[in-house]
Amino acid sequence: MVLFDAASRGRYATDASIYQIEPVGVVVPTSEEDALTALAVAIGEGVPVLARGGGTSQCGQAVAAALVIDVSKHLNQVVAFDKEARTVTVQPGVVLDQLNAYLKPHGLWFPVDVSTSAQATLGGMAGNNSCGSRSIRYGNMVHNVRAIEAVLADGAEYCFGAEPDDLSELEAPKGYVELVGKIRAIAARETEEIEHRYPKLLRRVGGYNLDLMLARPFNVAHLLVGSEGTLAYSRRIHLNLSPLPKHKTLGVCHFPRFHQSMEAPRHIVQLKPVAVELVDRTMIGLARESPAFRATVEQFIQGDPEAILLVEFAGDDRDEPIRKLKQLTELMGDLGFPGSVVEITDAGLQRDAWEVRKAGLNIMMSMKGEGKPISFIEDCAVPLEHLAEYTERLTRVFEKHGTKGTWYAHASVGCLHVRPILNMREDGAIKMRAIAEETAELVKHYQGAYSGEHGDGLVRSEWIEPFFGPKLTRAFEEIKDLFDPKGLLNPGKIVRPSKQDDRSLFRYRPGYRTEKIRTALDWSEWGGFDQAVEMCNNNGHCRKFDAGTMCPSYRVPLDEQHLTRGRANTLRLALSGQLGPDAFTSDELYATLDLCVSCKGCRRECPTGVDMAKMKVEFLHHYRQRRALPIRERLVAYLPRYAPWASRFAPLVNGMQSAARRWLGLAKQRSSPPSRGRGLG
Repeated sequence: MVLFDAASRGRYATDASIYQIEPVGVVVPTSEEDALTALAVAIGEGVPVLARGGGTSQCGQAVAAALVIDVSKHLNQVVAFDKEARTVTVQPGVVLDQLNAYLKPHGLWFPVDVSTSAQATLGGMAGNNSCGSRSIRYGNMVHNVRAIEAVLADGAEYCFGAEPDDLSELEAPKGYVELVGKIRAIAARETEEIEHRYPKLLRRVGGYNLDLMLARPFNVAHLLVGSEGTLAYSRRIHLNLSPLPKHKTLGVCHFPRFHQSMEAPRHIVQLKPVAVELVDRTMIGLARESPAFRATVEQFIQGDPEAILLVEFAGDDRDEPIRKLKQLTELMGDLGFPGSVVEITDAGLQRDAWEVRKAGLNIMMSMKGEGKPISFIEDCAVPLEHLAEYTERLTRVFEKHGTKGTWYAHASVGCLHVRPILNMREDGAIKMRAIAEETAELVKHYQGAYSGEHGDGLVRSEWIEPFFGPKLTRAFEEIKDLFDPKGLLNPGKIVRPSKQDDRSLFRYRPGYRTEKIRTALDWSEWGGFDQAVEMCNNNGHCRKFDAGTMCPSYRVPLDEQHLTRGRANTLRLALSGQLGPDAFTSDELYATLDLCVSCKGCRRECPTGVDMAKMKVEFLHHYRQRRALPIRERLVAYLPRYAPWASRFAPLVNGMQSAARRWLGLAKQRSSPPSRGRGLG
């Protein structure tokens, strides 16, 4: 499928970041060969290329003025699986939850458990070097990738993997051996700078993984991990798997003050938990307001804490996680918080509690109004001994600029997701720049990582040079030029980037306005119909495949147009005049909303509360003012009015049904209810 119309390009112009860049076009390949053909044609014509999975990147990695190759619809197969060796090979469009559902009967899983596991593709996770809640036990994506079969911009296909120190022993194509030799030479030349500049933290994903090219043994695939599609197109990804833990326990630690919750993790990690995750008061409050999470929250949160820590223990021995949970309770008492731990051994409640944590970002984005939590410093990482002081000083930075931040996520590794609340329609960009600069100085002071998990993209690539220095930045450019000399693979990410606050790249760029319409329904709860539409932050939760209702009509075609996110984006583009005049009442928009069955699944399950059924009603009200209701729909709508008359001529009406279905355009497979003869009394 090849898409070049304005609406399709508009739907692929955004990811879960603040940016919007219209692509040249979109290709949805049905096979690996189709994808490689599209790649070759685009490169041959000098057109940039962006491979895209779920489109959920938070830093702008998945948007570009390029030909987008959407691998999520068809390139989503498990290619090979070896249970004994605990390895699997997948195409890049395989979703993490899909893979783990496949592996579960075999007692295995892929343990890089990102919170977007229901929609994140393995190709995207490799591109971002994703981490997840349990990285303290299992490591990041880069620690779990065995090899990557990749295609370079010049069409060369290589399998990047573990290689011998002595490259003369490497049995591989000459081009691959030469490429690996040049990579190793650059890394060796920059050894001193690498030692000085790379953060000594588990959570750091900025730049290219040049430091891992000095490892013994070394794996060249690890250079592609975290490269955000700027070096090669990943055709297949080879992964290491882990056994599923047989038993788990969860301790929910309550803290009356946020600062106290930041002091505790350095002590808690001594118990060797699998995860230590933060949820702050703002997120707790929003979860309590959400119909999807209210009942669950009330089961494991006591009172009104300023923060909680979710601490998980796991193992094959049933007693060990329980013993660790008791030690956690004792430790919290020793730290001055007796009785503060809710101990959860029930597997169902543990799962539900983790669902609240996993939905953290989306719960925060459910804030109504023009101010939204904005991602740009949200995954800086600092050593645990500095975590409390860092969060306190950063909170004061927010206050200085008239805002506040919401905090959650990976307390175990000092990588907290924090999003200042900014109005990007007004002065948000100015405040973003000021906060980013002050945060960068704080992170440098604590010898942390400015990008701890979600990558560089458009929002953080600018900050690579201030942290890695000019020598390593030039080395990254060298690496890029070795793989992609024409600079056509996902340009503008990691090397030679734009400014993070280039407003011409924003979703709400200067001059952004929405059409003011006289609505039929009440949208005051959101501040207006346009702001209700803009509640969609592109998180892609509507792409989930194995639970709930949302979105039933997407699950059949798997097209972005028929996704709740795709519909909301199309509405936003139409309301803001980006699809041309009268787009809001156009047949194109009607086609986008047509398959919405008004099941209200999104209203219940979308963490940001997008109510597409209500939006469709509003749209149809305006659409029908310009286009009369077709006779087919009138006949259905007015059936109660004329049914008594039809029953009087039942034999004639029933005999005409076949011809009437053809005339009205009804499916021939659908039978119409027969009329039964009765008088007009």
